[in-house]
Amino acid sequence: MIWILIIIFAVLLDQFTKYLVIMNIELGKSIKVIEEFFYLVHWRNKGAAWGIMQNGTLFFIIMTVIVSIILAVYMYKNDNKVLRLAISMILGGAIGNLIDRVLRPEGVVDFLNFYIFSYNFPAFNVADSFITVGTAILAIYIFFIYKEDEGHNSL
Repeated sequence: MIWILIIIFAVLLDQFTKYLVIMNIELGKSIKVIEEFFYLVHWRNKGAAWGIMQNGTLFFIIMTVIVSIILAVYMYKNDNKVLRLAISMILGGAIGNLIDRVLRPEGVVDFLNFYIFSYNFPAFNVADSFITVGTAILAIYIFFIYKEDEGHNSL
């Protein structure tokens, strides 16, 4: 049950923060939070991470649905808490961005913009953060926890 709550929390937090951005920051504008490091922006992305595959909305919708179903089945069939945490975070983020792709034809709302050592890191959102952290936890699970001989914990 906790896994479903994590998914719901991720989706609600993502959509709430995107709503705040839409209502308070004009598209294309930014607000300086920490000079030359962190800005709140309002950008739209019709592609994937770093803006690749622009205008691939239908492809991303279809792939997100397919991958989400596969991940949900793995999460349901597996009893490892680390794996379930990773998958629930990835699913929450994926669903958050899926909502944007379906309901916002102008693209996914991105608003967190960092400059790291003068490199302008591509803007991202809360859903992207959940996907990234979930993927990192999944990597930890695969490399350090998963055991090939444990059939009940297999991917």
